[in-house]
Amino acid sequence: MKQQILIIGAGFGGMWTALSATRLFDIHGHHDAEVTVLAPQAELRVRPRFYEPDAHRLVAPIDELLEAVGVKFIQGAAESIDIRQKSVGYIDTSGTPQVLGYDKLVLATGSRLAMPNTQGVAEYAFDVDQIEQAVRLENHLKSLAGLPESKGRNTVVVAGGGFTGIETATEMPARLRVILGEHVDLEVIIVDRSEKVGASMGDEISQSIAEACDELGVKWRLKSSVVAVDENGVTLDDGQRIEAKTVVWTTGVRASSLTEQIPGERDYLGRLHVDSHLKVIGQQDIFATGDVAYAATDDLGNHALMTCQHAIVLGRHAGNNVAAQILGVDPISYSQPKYVTCLDLGGWGAVYTEGWDRQVKLTRHEGKSLKKQINTVWIYPPIANRDAAWAAADPLIPIA
Repeated sequence: MKQQILIIGAGFGGMWTALSATRLFDIHGHHDAEVTVLAPQAELRVRPRFYEPDAHRLVAPIDELLEAVGVKFIQGAAESIDIRQKSVGYIDTSGTPQVLGYDKLVLATGSRLAMPNTQGVAEYAFDVDQIEQAVRLENHLKSLAGLPESKGRNTVVVAGGGFTGIETATEMPARLRVILGEHVDLEVIIVDRSEKVGASMGDEISQSIAEACDELGVKWRLKSSVVAVDENGVTLDDGQRIEAKTVVWTTGVRASSLTEQIPGERDYLGRLHVDSHLKVIGQQDIFATGDVAYAATDDLGNHALMTCQHAIVLGRHAGNNVAAQILGVDPISYSQPKYVTCLDLGGWGAVYTEGWDRQVKLTRHEGKSLKKQINTVWIYPPIANRDAAWAAADPLIPIA
């Protein structure tokens, strides 16, 4: 009977795990293992672009790609993991509970926006965490044109000044002018607990962020937090009220709650601690990758972030190593010492940095050109061709 590798999740981590595992089996001529991906859709959702308009288009079907490399796809939503029985419970497309067995499990279920219990957030705030939520925000923005002119209509509050918050806020002036008119008096405000603009991004990059925000008219309310949201605006922790018909929540993500069903140590974001081969520490037959893995990228104390940049490489290693365990060959230790960021700053351009200290290398139009290449070419799946897909899934590909 064939050994069963079950991968839960079809995002960057899950897709690359599937490609890499089948690649190693093919290299060794091994035909006694089956790789299965369980996910709600056979598509890669390009989450790093959800702040853009037309979010419904930011998907890349991967059914033909998976078929090309011999991966079985099962459409369904995983709900439970039984490590003793080595099984996963899921709900299929008809709403019927089903169970899948496995010999090796790879958890690649990603992350979700960490929604707080803040009053009114669930009812009145928007987010760009998933395609459906990004489309909801887009439809709301378009509806503003039908409302009477008011300060609240023309104001957007973005809660959170991290990566997503900054990209969303700096995109807003151009999007709103298309909807409301070129000469409308707009106000986009980032509410953040930090003492400095872009503080979470580092000192050097924060200078570019501040410059871009000044040029675009994006304001910051520092050392502040939103304590309540309603249909007409927000209340801050100092009691001040900001009238705004649009509130976007971007205050961080947490790993999929399925990590809680696997015994093991987790970090403060819910990610499972893994060893250098991405096996969950304390579990012989369970690997974690992408946003659910707390993995060391180097020997300097740095760990992978919840980004596609890290998930792609994590997936290549997880797939190789779970297959290596079945084959009885040496695994490849995960290492990703080079870290870069490319932060989109709307009409100002973008800022590209290298290193964990985020040394600025490109800004404005040069940065924007690179950001566009990353977003539209580099992070998309390979073509549905077996040889091309396997070549791209090699964990030893040099990291540019």
